[in-house]
Amino acid sequence: MSLARFSYSCLLYGLLPFTFIKLWWRGRLNPDYRQAWGERLGYVKAVQSPQPCICLHAVSVGETMAARPLIEQLLIRYPEYKLWITSTTPTGAATVERLLGTRVERSYLPYDTPAAVQRFLRKVQPQLLLIMETELWPNLYAACAEAKIPLVVVNARLSERSARGYARIQGLTRETLANISLLAAREQQDAERFLALGAVPKQLKVLGNIKFDAPIATELRAKAIELRGAWGERLVWVAASTHRGEDELILQAHQELLRQFPHLLLILVPRHPERFVEVAVLCEQAQLKYQRRSSAQALVNTSSVLLGDSMGELLIWYACADVAFVGGSLVDVGGHNPLEALAFGVPVISGHCIHNFQDIYPNLVERGAVVLVDSPALLAHHLAAWLAKPAARHQAGQVGQRFLEQQRGVVTRLLPDLDKLLNAEN
Repeated sequence: MSLARFSYSCLLYGLLPFTFIKLWWRGRLNPDYRQAWGERLGYVKAVQSPQPCICLHAVSVGETMAARPLIEQLLIRYPEYKLWITSTTPTGAATVERLLGTRVERSYLPYDTPAAVQRFLRKVQPQLLLIMETELWPNLYAACAEAKIPLVVVNARLSERSARGYARIQGLTRETLANISLLAAREQQDAERFLALGAVPKQLKVLGNIKFDAPIATELRAKAIELRGAWGERLVWVAASTHRGEDELILQAHQELLRQFPHLLLILVPRHPERFVEVAVLCEQAQLKYQRRSSAQALVNTSSVLLGDSMGELLIWYACADVAFVGGSLVDVGGHNPLEALAFGVPVISGHCIHNFQDIYPNLVERGAVVLVDSPALLAHHLAAWLAKPAARHQAGQVGQRFLEQQRGVVTRLLPDLDKLLNAEN
């Protein structure tokens, strides 16, 4: 073990007690944070099976949804393998269970201490490990290299901010990157940043963004049509994946819009379940009549806000909307995926804090499918413009939908490389 990785490991071991204290604290609002702590240390209950295993790690909900087309293809293409999906967050784990049920095995990915990752790999024994997005874990990657387990980073992205952070620990970053079999980068710019940090050209392929491959189930459209029918002729906008400090701005914009569109409905969907109660209080403070989706009651005409405090329904809300705001962008979070709304032909408004999706937004803004704003006043202004002009918003949504269709095919381009790695193992 290098001195850099030894120092990193000592730091992790020192932080472990505080990490579990944080989990316990977050469990006050979401009890799932207090579950399965053993898995976070590598104590997983591996299913006894003669089948070899492919393991895929998706941190949370967004990564799991993005990985779904790849997961479905893995299940079809490699029926002789069992598929093991790991998560980091309880919402990610719940999404795996909801979408895939018993078709896959699942657990949390252990924290990146040498003992935990080795314990996990001994139990699961993957023949191939796939990591969604950019999760560079020095001990996990080193353990895979020592065990000769091919490791692929899928949809590899590296923002300028993250690249600067990794550059501060250049030695450890270079060592970690050397253990990767394939970096399947989203864009050439991502690939260049990885090269600057120490990756070598033979490791890299620019395959595109897997989020363009996400399928839209036809039953979602049918459900959306049913809901909109029950709501009458009301215009609807959705504010999705919102974060603390953002909901107040959205409610302020909604209050402004209600002056022009008295029957307008806002579907407000906080990113994290532990904030549902907090956002309900904000609706009360704004003196807006609201209903919680979890109440399972029919929406009444006098409610101007539907609080989406349920799991797994975001795509339905996009399908119901006339216009969508994608959160994490009016506060410095980095934005969230606009493609899920555009897949339904719904135009998107976002804040300017979008560094996590810098490869997607500029093209969409240039084409007119997305508008960027930096204040509640501008948010209300652009919402009003699209809400008042059905033809304009329809055209913008169609432009975004066509762009999405043109970018599909990442999974198809990736599978031959996975074939080579698995065949090399066998």
